[in-house]
This record gives sequence, C-alpha cells and structure tokens, in this order.
Amino acid sequence: MRITQQAGPAGRVRRVAAAAVSLVAATSLVAGCGDDDSQETPAASSPTPSASPSANPKSTLLAAVPTEEDPAFRFSGSDPSGAVTGVVDPAGKGMDLTVTEKDEELDFTMKLSFRLIEQRSWMKVSFDGADQLSSMLKLPKKWMELDHAKLTDPASVPYYEGADPGNTGAILRAAGDTVTDQGGGTYTGTVDLTHGEHVRQAMADAVDVDALGEAAKTVPFTAVVGADGNLTSLTLEIPAAGKRKATKYVVKYFDFGKAPKVTEPTGSQAQKAPASAYELLNG
Repeated sequence: MRITQQAGPAGRVRRVAAAAVSLVAATSLVAGCGDDDSQETPAASSPTPSASPSANPKSTLLAAVPTEEDPAFRFSGSDPSGAVTGVVDPAGKGMDLTVTEKDEELDFTMKLSFRLIEQRSWMKVSFDGADQLSSMLKLPKKWMELDHAKLTDPASVPYYEGADPGNTGAILRAAGDTVTDQGGGTYTGTVDLTHGEHVRQAMADAVDVDALGEAAKTVPFTAVVGADGNLTSLTLEIPAAGKRKATKYVVKYFDFGKAPKVTEPTGSQAQKAPASAYELLNG
C-alpha cells in the first residue's frame, strides 16, 4: 500500500484555488452577483452490519484504504481550508479534482478543476456571477495543459500521487492500538498527529499540530467501512486550539466501480495553457 507522504493533490489544489481567487479579486473591478454553485456530495451507502467485531480492527481499516488495485471511484474532502471533490482512476493513474472558492466581497465564485494523468496536468477555470472575468483574464474555457517548467513552483500544482487523496492510510497508521470495532462497519479511536512527518504533512492544510499541544496526540476519529470492504468515510474531530474553533477533517470515498475513467482531454476539449494561465498560477 502506498502512503502519500506529502499534503497530497487535494491539499495542493485547495491552496492553488485560494491563492488564485485572491489574485483575481485583487486585480479585477468586477462587482457581479451570483450564487455559490457548490455541489452536494452524495452520501455514502450504509454498510451491512458485521456479524462480529473484527479480530484486528486497525488492520481491517488499513486494508479498506483505497489502493492502486481498486476500480475508479469518487471522493470528497473537507477541512478548515475548504472542500474538494473528484474522481480517482487508479488503473489509469488519473484523477479529477475540483474546488470552488467564493469571493464574498465581489460576490463571484471561481471553480478550479485539475485533470491529472501521471505527471501531466490540465487546468480549467470558470466563474459564476462574473462570466466576463474569463475574457478579462484571457483564460479559455477549455482544458489547458500545463508545462510544469513554466511554473514558479512546480510542486504547487497537483499531480497523480496514488489512490488515497485524503491521506487516510497515513492518518490511520497513527492510531496506534486505539482502534475499536463498534459493529455495523463503524470504527472509532484516536490518532496521534505528532506521530512522525507522514501524518504531519498529511494534515498540514487542516490543522496546526503544534498549536494543539498535547491534544494533538489523541484526536478522535470515526471511520466507516462499506459492505464491499472499502473505506467509505473518515472523520477526525479536531479540537479547538487558541483562537481556532473545533472543526472536522472529513474524507469520503464512494461509487467504487461506478465512477468514470479519467481520460486525456483531446481535440477541441483542450489546448496548451496560455501565458495568462501561468500568470494566475504564479501570481
């Protein structure tokens, strides 16, 4: 099983989107209006109750984490830095990621999508409530293939890093021997977010581990495994720290074998990214 050792593509795309929407707001005079077009994520199906608690609940959970052998599936994730949705296609080493960022002051919403196939990346940008922004910023509405050599920080743009974009494997490995099988496919326990750099980096966008102090060593979690043996959700209850309120880190995996394959955008669907795309990403 591959453990993502960095913040991962989901964390990267949220950071890119937040930086991009700030740049757009700062460089435009748009004052349009529009509704946030965030999509509601389908709820994971209820698992079939298990006959008896598993003998090694932690091993059961880790075995449920998505791997490169799984079929294509959908995912969603949310934490204090925002939310992201997408599709993972392990066989094709591909991933679709979409994050929506709203600028409250200028009342427009930017939807930033990335399509990733191995080390190749395509980007698409759209605006709700400010359609003229695409023209103003000279951004096409097609998929734009990125040349990483033209990026100030190539590592800031997501790329395919494996079948576990929510870093659930790295997180659950930090649960020690606290995992308890509650029956019905539900597992609880606590994770130690100070347990090595793997979990620290996995949670870098969601929580300031140092600010949590001792509480970072016993962060409660609930995980659900579906009847098909796949991990369907992982929820961490992150406690309050200083001025930061208590919050949640939530990852959902669903539609295994039902999600579409991630394919290279071709023909009229795509073009090489223009200079304006790099200005947005490097700004």
